[in-house]
Amino acid sequence: MCPLALLVWVTTALAGVPHASIEDGPLFPEATNGQPFPWNKMRLPQAASPLHYDLLIHPNLTSLDFSGSVKIQVEVHEETNTIVLHSKDLNITKAALLASAEGEGQIVKLLEYPAYQQIALVSDSTVLKKGGVYFIELEFVAKLSESFNGFYKSTYRTREGEERVLATTQFEPTSARAAFPCFDEPTFKANFSIRIRRESRHISISNMPKLRTLALPDSLVEDQFDITVKMSTYLVAFIVCDFLFISNNTEHGVKISVYTVPEMIDQAELALDAAVRLLDFYDDYFDVPYPLPKLDLVAIPDFQSGAMENWGLTTYRESALLFDPHKSSASDKLDITTVIAHELAHQWFGNLVTMQWWNDLWLNEGFANFMEFVSVNITNPELQVEDYFLGTCFEAMEVDSLSSSHPVSTPVENPSQIQEMFDDLSYEKGACILHMLREFLTPDHFKSGIIRYLKQYSYQNTVNTHLWESLTTKQHSEDELDVKAMMKTWTLQEGFPLVTVEVKGHQVHLCQERYLKGKEPSRTSGFLWHVPLTYVTSNSAAIHRFLLKTKTDVLYLPEEADWVKFNVDMSGYYIVHYEGSGWDDLITLLKHNHTALSSNDRASLINNVFQLVSVGKLPLDKALDLSLYLCHETEIMPVTQGFSELVPLYKLIEKRDMEVLENQMKGYIMHLFHELIDGQSWTDDGSVSERMLRSYLLLFACLRGHPPCVSTATQLFNKWKESNGNMSLPSDVSRAVFTVGARTEEGWDFLLKKYRESLSTSLKSRIKSALSSSPLTHKLIWMMEQSLEGSVMKMQDLPYVVTSVSNNPKGYKHAWDFLRANWCLLVKKFDLGSHSIAHMVTGVTSQYSTREMLEEIRGFFGSLTTETGTKLRCIQQALENVEENIRWMDKNLPLLQAWLDKNHPEPAQLDDQCQHSNP
Repeated sequence: MCPLALLVWVTTALAGVPHASIEDGPLFPEATNGQPFPWNKMRLPQAASPLHYDLLIHPNLTSLDFSGSVKIQVEVHEETNTIVLHSKDLNITKAALLASAEGEGQIVKLLEYPAYQQIALVSDSTVLKKGGVYFIELEFVAKLSESFNGFYKSTYRTREGEERVLATTQFEPTSARAAFPCFDEPTFKANFSIRIRRESRHISISNMPKLRTLALPDSLVEDQFDITVKMSTYLVAFIVCDFLFISNNTEHGVKISVYTVPEMIDQAELALDAAVRLLDFYDDYFDVPYPLPKLDLVAIPDFQSGAMENWGLTTYRESALLFDPHKSSASDKLDITTVIAHELAHQWFGNLVTMQWWNDLWLNEGFANFMEFVSVNITNPELQVEDYFLGTCFEAMEVDSLSSSHPVSTPVENPSQIQEMFDDLSYEKGACILHMLREFLTPDHFKSGIIRYLKQYSYQNTVNTHLWESLTTKQHSEDELDVKAMMKTWTLQEGFPLVTVEVKGHQVHLCQERYLKGKEPSRTSGFLWHVPLTYVTSNSAAIHRFLLKTKTDVLYLPEEADWVKFNVDMSGYYIVHYEGSGWDDLITLLKHNHTALSSNDRASLINNVFQLVSVGKLPLDKALDLSLYLCHETEIMPVTQGFSELVPLYKLIEKRDMEVLENQMKGYIMHLFHELIDGQSWTDDGSVSERMLRSYLLLFACLRGHPPCVSTATQLFNKWKESNGNMSLPSDVSRAVFTVGARTEEGWDFLLKKYRESLSTSLKSRIKSALSSSPLTHKLIWMMEQSLEGSVMKMQDLPYVVTSVSNNPKGYKHAWDFLRANWCLLVKKFDLGSHSIAHMVTGVTSQYSTREMLEEIRGFFGSLTTETGTKLRCIQQALENVEENIRWMDKNLPLLQAWLDKNHPEPAQLDDQCQHSNP
């Protein structure tokens, strides 16, 4: 290398972001200093890649800024005079390119192109040789971010009201570049040596254990952490805070620690216990040891998503990690355990083996979502987690049934497109198609394929075909089962199949087509899936299998049956329509002997029958006829699915000012479930599913003004209030109690006072839900404004508050007005393409069904620019949802009215109907 020992000092201004030229065109864009920038693509060049980062970070929690330096060891793969990497909102004060770690330098020019968040180091005099190893040295300063990404500021208040500040990171998907210059793409894996400077009153934590702490002048110390394993930049993490922690060791010798703000450390035990058991489970299940000596779980006071899988330093919302044994509910325990299971699954699926690019994000997220259910089912069988997997698939299908859907594997380039990939399709659909494949291959074959995949690709990047190849055994090849060909049909095309079944004696005629809502039938042609069908019949509980690879086919039953039910337990990601007498046979079965089918089969029939009404395959009468059986139902999945299909009907009517029909529909639902509701005790007794169902039913009944429910809730609320909130309420029923209490001004104000005082995230969450369901309009508006301001209610909760208010019949117009008035602030704080923005856009608009509102929604979003989000996929989803609501109401409103007039008997008559015992 050139023996020059010359260092170049560079000062740059980040003002003014020039527009990019055509990305793939021959022209180079203009850097901030007016010179040509030597790269014109959003993705980094492959001319050089990092081997090792030596990173020093020094945050100042008083001035709310940070300084840092990084020395990156890079290997050159093709001759070049330029190295391009990422940097966002960093003021780079010094740059050098060195031929060795200790100093032989090259003269370099630093150019910046903020539109692509890139910088270039250009050597005018020397060509970097192929195969050569060089060192980039950069020094930089920046403000701690005010958003939830990059290296950002978080705050909390002590019990005495003192505000304390911490600094924490959230880099996935593209924000490591906002904390230090780096090659911020998943394939650029490297090792990281991290040093953190801090005041002695704080602690610092990072991905690896701390090796030593050095004393520095000015009362500063420097923590030096062990070198990481080879990993992607989005998994780097560091935190400077004053937290406390508790620890334990797994059977495999890994130290697990849970960190929280000091006054909440007594809420960390459940998470610690769950993490120890889950990490041991994954260590054994994957047959690949967890490669780090420690794993931390940290509860962050300000956190946008649920949790993040940073390798060795997982971070969480406080509500997703902390459990108060006296105030948390059954659903809190389930949620916390499954979130931890998700992040720990990522330590293998995502961290050890990483997708090559964000188009295959579902390989990370779908798998982690799927493993939540596999792992918690074994480690915590009492949580009955399998009861809730169906809901995951129904959620995905809601999005996947629209024209605006996308394949789970979809091309993306820029940061907002990448952000949009963190949606229900990557997470929920990904999990559902993996579950379907596992059931089809058998759990043992699936597990051995996963182990092969992890062992073969450890510390590497993959595309989805690598997974399918690992899951294909020699036996499969001999059976002519092509896993790759099958799964391509589920990952490379959007949507899902509607399989139509017609039984004619021994023959079952099958036909598949794309299930698509809307008025574009042309968009259903050309789709074909390899559908792993399963079915049971009236003659046998044995599960039969058939792989449908063509548009139509015929299978043969060994004997004629009274009924056939396809997609057993809804383990397949498809819905089924029964031609001929198929639906009538199943409705009769449900009416007379519903337990002949599993609870998941019953829930799937409820879902499918209403989905078929939406696309005109069945009349609404048929779906409502099926719903009549629900007066016999007691299991959580079919009951909640019944609510999920019936409640939106009156929510749509609610916004049409049709009070008589609205009350008639509400009355029908109450009559279906009132025996089940009245049979609930106001306690925390029973299994997790029984407790969660109780919470759901009592909340619904109190919201609907059911007199026995309101009376009991009012008495409990008054006693709780008289005790100044010190009386112990059963946690599972407290939400219903608070909801009734929040109806009055005095009750609402008391609940807010308790919200401010409480250190229980679970209790605060239930109070917040009750406050947002109040009929007091001025309080709802105040809540949204306070959540935006962020002092009384955290801004991280704003998306939830806005969508909760939008579900309130007294609040939905105000939620829409609030979203419009504060749009620019919201996309700045939560980021374009983020799940938070999508949640608000689709949530606030989901129940409108008039052409006037459609035009108002279209007009507002159409007035935005690309920079403020006009091209976001969630906007297309919102518009499609409203269009679908209009179509549904135009077609079905008269049918609903006629059916209710005919079939909604007086309460006493319905009671008689529901008291018949099953034959």
